[in-house]
Amino acid sequence: MPIIQSLDRALRMLDLFDERQTELKISEISTKMGLNKSTTHTLLKTLKMHDYIKQDMETGKYSLGLKLIERGNYVLSSLDIRKIAKHALTELSDVTGQTVHLVILDGQSGVYIDKVEGATSIVFSRIGRRVPIHSSAVGKILTAFKSEVEIDDILTDYEFYKQTKHTITSKEMYIKELQVANEAGYAMDNEENEPGVYCIAVPIFDYRGSAVAAISISTTISNVTKEYKKTTIDLLKESALTVSHQLGYKSSIHSI
Repeated sequence: MPIIQSLDRALRMLDLFDERQTELKISEISTKMGLNKSTTHTLLKTLKMHDYIKQDMETGKYSLGLKLIERGNYVLSSLDIRKIAKHALTELSDVTGQTVHLVILDGQSGVYIDKVEGATSIVFSRIGRRVPIHSSAVGKILTAFKSEVEIDDILTDYEFYKQTKHTITSKEMYIKELQVANEAGYAMDNEENEPGVYCIAVPIFDYRGSAVAAISISTTISNVTKEYKKTTIDLLKESALTVSHQLGYKSSIHSI
């Protein structure tokens, strides 16, 4: 397939900049690209004219321009996580026979934004339903990957009300649970939100490494065995990683 050489060079030039090399001299760019300074300058001048490259007038160094942020935001705004995650949810439901949920954090509660009904599931749920963050697996895992400051803010005036006899009822217990969930990469709700219901949830990360959603599988406590837990956790993590990569996530940031 034929390519346009000047366009190829310009795009490869933009790729020279990353978190380690945010600024480069024209001589550095020329060397890395294997081009003479005249050609390099022409390409930089063109990119600069369209705001894809900017130049520090004091140092003469070049860096990425604001136009890339603008264009990047257009791409990000078009990423509908429900659409992206739908295939993963459907596959999980088909394999497990259980209902699979996609949940986001909204203030002090989790919100179901999508679900796929399982063929053998008898657990009730609905899109739009809110669940407490202290008694739900999705609430725990989405909070577990927040910073300490964010967690303190979320838990300001939070009421750890008792849903069942198994519900966590103190901030201290909850913080310990978050630490365990963060390290393990998953959270569980063992009849803490509803009697007889067991749930496992894992996080979905975006391109910034932020936990923007969670995937969960709920079942009745009678179905839960050691083998069920391991298999479900493995399936959830695999699906969540697939969706995370589609959102631009790099595996090196976290280990799901």
